[in-house]
Amino acid sequence: MREIDVQQIIDVVEKLCIEANNHLPEDVKCAIKNCRACEDGKIAKGVLDNIIENFEIADNECVPICQDTGMACVFLEIGQDVHLTGGDLSEAVNEGVRRGYDKGYLRKSVVKDPVRRGNTGDNTPAMLYTEIVPGEEIKVTVGPKGFGSENMSQIRMFKPSHGLQGIKDFILEVVETAGPNPCPPMVVGVGIGGTFDKAALLAKKALMRPVDSENADPFYADLEKEMLEKVNELGIGPQGFGGKTTAIGLNIETLPTHIAGMPCAVNINCHVTRHKTEVI
Repeated sequence: MREIDVQQIIDVVEKLCIEANNHLPEDVKCAIKNCRACEDGKIAKGVLDNIIENFEIADNECVPICQDTGMACVFLEIGQDVHLTGGDLSEAVNEGVRRGYDKGYLRKSVVKDPVRRGNTGDNTPAMLYTEIVPGEEIKVTVGPKGFGSENMSQIRMFKPSHGLQGIKDFILEVVETAGPNPCPPMVVGVGIGGTFDKAALLAKKALMRPVDSENADPFYADLEKEMLEKVNELGIGPQGFGGKTTAIGLNIETLPTHIAGMPCAVNINCHVTRHKTEVI
């Protein structure tokens, strides 16, 4: 049994909140640059040039890539042989977010109540997702989620009779409805299976995968490629001005589900697809 003091959780979450907001993952940068090389429209090229210049400035000056520094989505994979000491885990995560958003001069965007509003003033509480896994380590992933893209996400409870075509049509419908709102080129996370809530979580987790990765199942790997091509054929383009690049990535995650259902969630992210991971 390995003991880990929650102070380590605080420190890592604080650091990752800042790093994730200031530095895009390398796979996302490469995907944007590759798409720039393939565009032939003047406006599309210009928009992608501005996006590249923006994330390079953020890298060099250690400032946020986007003014919407998002809700802090924190994923913890906790080894079953870990014993946490020194305090409450949820409180530690929130303290890390609080310190990170303060120290990093990141915008506080969380309200106390969904209807009555009122800013919490420190971007807490975090959206915390925990999973117990084998081992004696804790894998911490922080994915700040902006809401221009989050608001464009949808879930649908399909019956099995809708089949694969129903899922394909739904993915395209969600992206087309989103249009320019999620600041394309976007990343599309798709969750299929589980229950109503699990499908949404799968779609969120799909956004944490590198955009140059593929599903381990060849069937879904092929579906990812097919749907990314079809999404880009919509012609929405960078920032909605038209072009070949509507999305730079489309990831699918799945789970077993009930015989009577086929839940499908589509979680949209903007080109600022931020996530950082560290293992304690």
